[in-house]
Amino acid sequence: MVQITPKGCHMSPKLPIHNSQTITEFLNLHQSQISEEDSQDSYKFAFDDEAFLARRETMGIRFQLELLKPEVLLKEQDIDHTITVFGSTRFLSEAEALALKEKAKTSDEIAAANKALLHSQYYESARQFGALVASYNSTQKKDSNKLHICTGGGPGIMEAANRGAFESGDKTIGFNISLPREQHPNEYISPGLSFRFHYFALRKMHFMLRARAIVAYPGGFGSFDELFEVLTLIQTKKVVPIPVILVGKSYWNEMLNFNGMVEFGVIDQVDMESIHFCETAEEAWQVIRDWYQLG
Repeated sequence: MVQITPKGCHMSPKLPIHNSQTITEFLNLHQSQISEEDSQDSYKFAFDDEAFLARRETMGIRFQLELLKPEVLLKEQDIDHTITVFGSTRFLSEAEALALKEKAKTSDEIAAANKALLHSQYYESARQFGALVASYNSTQKKDSNKLHICTGGGPGIMEAANRGAFESGDKTIGFNISLPREQHPNEYISPGLSFRFHYFALRKMHFMLRARAIVAYPGGFGSFDELFEVLTLIQTKKVVPIPVILVGKSYWNEMLNFNGMVEFGVIDQVDMESIHFCETAEEAWQVIRDWYQLG
């Protein structure tokens, strides 16, 4: 079938061929590096040929590998249940915030230090939450009964939650993502449980595959993205309902008006059943204990 283009209609040269950054572009590979024009390159095993695996045509294979690798390694470490913790990457620990305040000289530096100190309460709360989960795990003899802290593996709230569990001697997981300005894993992820993803979609799948609860601290676009992804999955019954805990009532109530959405008729009251507002790490952990009737 021949497609007829209306006279005078031409595709804009500004329209992109695709709207995603390919792994080839991410790795800064030139066409000459993936062309494999000599036998030394073409003779390689396909699975041992990085240039071939970086082609756009092998994207589906890379999807499978990003899904499979963490699945295999987490099973090998007997990790069945996780609590996924979201929140801002910008929050500092209380000690770091106090150090900033001590060094601050200008009015802008003092204002930034005061804000950092205010936000550090959330860092310390997430750290305490990680420790509470780890403390519970220490009372469980079977790995199948344990809940492990899982984060995006970066700084801020993610670091804090990983840190609380790690400092208490528990296993802790980090799902890092490749970014234009590279985000390095925080130092509180257990050996062998730090993973790197290129595709947000596959990372999100792993956030949810074992999640028995979501704990969200104040955060930006990334935190809202993850939060609404989870709420949509619950609403559409793609996953079994799990508790979604929002720590910091004033922040979440100012940013989001769930009751207004119910009144407007775009969500139902039943959609609110999984959402819990808390102020402290203890309250957040108690919601999970009550939901699953943990001893």
